[in-house]
Amino acid sequence: MATPMTGPDRADRTWLLYDGDCPFCTRYAKLLRLREAVGPIDLIDARERGPEYVAARAQGFDIDAGMLLHYRGADYHGDAALHMLAALSSPARGFNRAMAWLFKSPTRARIAYPWLRGGRNLALRMLGRQPLETARRSQP
Repeated sequence: MATPMTGPDRADRTWLLYDGDCPFCTRYAKLLRLREAVGPIDLIDARERGPEYVAARAQGFDIDAGMLLHYRGADYHGDAALHMLAALSSPARGFNRAMAWLFKSPTRARIAYPWLRGGRNLALRMLGRQPLETARRSQP
């Protein structure tokens, strides 16, 4: 059986796999104006452990280390995902304009990303939530 990561329709779907317990990741995913630029996109919460998450883990992607964008048959992880999202998004207003400026430069995205990931990890700890892999290991 084909998975979304390997099946023949893989190149036809656009999706973003992110940590649904992270308030920053969730907000960012929902505020992006991607549908205007790329058409239909599936926003997938990695905590639901769906087939995209399972396949991403099998390919070595760590969603605790960064969200994963699948666009036109290619996978973009971490700072590369944010760079691609910024390039694809419509920067019409405040949030999108600021994110577009920050992440449209691969260098700025690479420099900023560890700080953003650190903020995500701190927010998860403050909210009493576990990282994805810790939560996965603690499930029966």
